[in-house]
Amino acid sequence: MNVLTGSHIREAAEYITSRIKVKPEIGLIMGSGLGILGDYIEEAVTINYEDIPHFPLSTVEGHAGELLIGTLSGRTVVLMRGRFHMYEGYGPELTAFPVRVMKAIGVATLVVTNAAGGINQGYDPGDLMLISDHINLTGRNPLIGPNDDELGVRFPDMSEAYSSRLRGLARQTAEAQGFTLREGVYVGILGPSYETPAEIRMMRTMGADAVGMSTVAEVIAARHSGIEVLGISCISNMASGILNQPLSHAEVMETTERVKTRFLSLVNGLIALL
Repeated sequence: MNVLTGSHIREAAEYITSRIKVKPEIGLIMGSGLGILGDYIEEAVTINYEDIPHFPLSTVEGHAGELLIGTLSGRTVVLMRGRFHMYEGYGPELTAFPVRVMKAIGVATLVVTNAAGGINQGYDPGDLMLISDHINLTGRNPLIGPNDDELGVRFPDMSEAYSSRLRGLARQTAEAQGFTLREGVYVGILGPSYETPAEIRMMRTMGADAVGMSTVAEVIAARHSGIEVLGISCISNMASGILNQPLSHAEVMETTERVKTRFLSLVNGLIALL
């Protein structure tokens, strides 16, 4: 079943709007361990993914699987506490489906976050990186197949996938809070196995600064829909081969827990400016 048909998007959007009394203007997709931002949403309506027509389910630790709609820093937001990954068995059109639904309920700006491995050897675990661009190494694209002109054009421009205007606001927010954001290129892979040291050397040669298993399909669908995007990576560990230690999801969760105060402060401050 192609869940990207207009009727499926409308059914999901209609269910969500039937549960809320506000119109969200900003969408937030939280990566592994970063869903704690949802605790700060005021007057939040919580909707489980399993209750939303055609929504897939999140199966990964650190991804709660619920949608929250309410007020954050004075703005009306919809927050995905947990996202979907292609390594869970979902196609790119399904991982991007919530972005389509966000657009249908009024979202014009999307903030995507993720936990990523640091490829740039000048980075440290716990750094926050603005995504300036991405490289899609998943071999998948949510726009493959017949194009629905109501959703967007057949060949969307990706020359500014991540808004320079929003990145400027993020740098301004971080500077006011007394720290400097990294800024670099995110490479998306399929997963779920971590990369080999040889793959990391290849990605570094290609110009990548961080690597992860999410985000690119969501951003492609968002830009296809005309949504302005800001991306933030939490550098949760150094990528394979950089340090003499194995990689684990436990390390990812430990690092995101350690930096959550800075992350929350950044996003809360940024939301107020959007």
